Amino acid sequence: MILRWLPKAAYGIVHEATRHLLRRPVVGISAVARTRDGRWLLIRRGDTGTWGLPGGTLEWGETLRTALDRELDEEAGVTSLELVRVLGAWSKPSRDPRFHAVTIGVECIVEAPTKAPKNPLEIREARLFRDDELPETLAFDMHDLLAVVRQGGTQTVLE
Repeated sequence: MILRWLPKAAYGIVHEATRHLLRRPVVGISAVARTRDGRWLLIRRGDTGTWGLPGGTLEWGETLRTALDRELDEEAGVTSLELVRVLGAWSKPSRDPRFHAVTIGVECIVEAPTKAPKNPLEIREARLFRDDELPETLAFDMHDLLAVVRQGGTQTVLE
């Protein structure tokens, strides 16, 4: 890392400011994850209190697969996953009010969470939902990622 001398908190601020100044989309990954018994994994966000899919933005030098593993561990306490398929890429600028994100959706099978979210200010809780228990809406328009898997088939989305 070029700015290794910079304290981590300061680097975070510089990173966020640079991202907005350069006005380029950020790349993220979201897991449409369920357990083998068919329950869906969702996280409840600390900022909005709404439910959503676990995931987040890539860190500098990180691969999509590494980010997926890290985000599931950090946000949902999931340490074991089986990758099923890449669902597609969502890039509508209005999806996320914080910034323009390109989100790669990934279907995966997970074990039930084994620990609490690492940052309770960011993620309040992770929970498994049956189909009939799913919230009507999800944070940041994530319902369409979930719908691709729920509808079945092999559709790949490019938005």
